[in-house]
This record gives sequence, C-alpha cells and structure tokens, in this order.
Amino acid sequence: MDDSQRAPVAGADDDTPQGAGARPTRDEAEQAVRVLLRWAGDDPEREGLLDTPKRVVRAYEEYFRGYGQDPYAILRRTFEETNGYDEMVVLRDIDFRSHCEHHVAPIVGRAHIGYLPDNRVIGISKLARVVDVYARRLQIQEKLTAEIADSIETVLQPRGVGVVIEAAHHCMTTRGVSKEGVLMVTSRMLGTFRTDPKTRREFLSMIGNPAASVPR
Repeated sequence: MDDSQRAPVAGADDDTPQGAGARPTRDEAEQAVRVLLRWAGDDPEREGLLDTPKRVVRAYEEYFRGYGQDPYAILRRTFEETNGYDEMVVLRDIDFRSHCEHHVAPIVGRAHIGYLPDNRVIGISKLARVVDVYARRLQIQEKLTAEIADSIETVLQPRGVGVVIEAAHHCMTTRGVSKEGVLMVTSRMLGTFRTDPKTRREFLSMIGNPAASVPR
C-alpha cells in the first residue's frame, strides 16, 4: 500500500483527531478540568487547585502528543547499504507510557520489535519513536501492537515483522478488580514471522522473558 492509499494520520496536519470536530480552546479544556474537580467533590478555587487545570492541560499535551505526529514519516528514511545483511534485527525492551481509551488510565510497559530486512534497514531510534507516537494516543493494547507492526511492514516492506508488547494496565490494577502484578501480553506476527515457526521461535528466543522487568 503506497502513501496515496493510506488513510490520513489522525492529527498529523492540524493536531486534531479524525472525527473529533473543531478542537476546543485551551480555556475550554481548563474549564472542563474545573468541572471534573467540582464533580469529584473539591473546590477548584482553593489554593492547592488553582493551577491544576493548567497543569492537567499541559500534561495532556505531553501524554497525547502522538496525535500530532506521523509514524509513517518517521519510518520513511531507510538505508540500503547493508553489505547484504539479511538476518533478523531486534530491538527489545522499549519502554512506553500510554493511556487506555476506556478510563484514561495509564498503560505502562515495554515493546519488543523484530524484522527480517529484504534490502533495506532502518535506524533503531526510529523504531522506538514509532512506539512512542502510537503510545502517546488513547489506546487499547491490541490496537497499539497492530499499529506498530503494520506501519513497519507498510513502509519498510521487510520479509517479516514481529511485535510483542507486555504492559500493566492501571485500569485494572488501581481500580475495578484491583489486581496487582498482572501483565497483558499481545503480539503481531507478519510475513515469515507468521508463516515460519523457526523464524518466530528465533524472535521469541531473542527477546527472552523480559516481563519480570516491566515497570508497573
């Protein structure tokens, strides 16, 4: 699929998610925070909360900056001078912070990415940046995993791609069922990572069992 067939990236041009309509002003966003503070039972006019709406809006700009970035543009610069290298490339233990789209609660984890180059490779920092772009949006882990893998496959066109994500979800560790120490694991295998069990086993062996070190 070329760029002309790809749907526009949400917010890549105007920093507004697709389907969201006109973006509220900063003042409107701060007023919404004040409403929530009142709804929670506190007084947004008391000293300790006077600057909280501004702080929350600034934090949201950081948490959700991925809406204003295009992961496909990040991946587009590739390198063909590889001296014929055609073995697996793996980047593991990529820390990320995201927020679930159901409760806007933190998702904290690590991503592991592997690919089998065809005739092009990409700078490893670009892989980490792509994880960050998608993570800095409201997410569910399954979608986050698929988006990372699909974007790498579309732009790099390798022989195969594998993405594994392990994360703790605060929507179930700090609320609801309140189960501490639970990690969710998702994977997306494309190309030879899906069709060749040997390739898949090699990738999983290379990323090992890093779950014990996933931050919570």
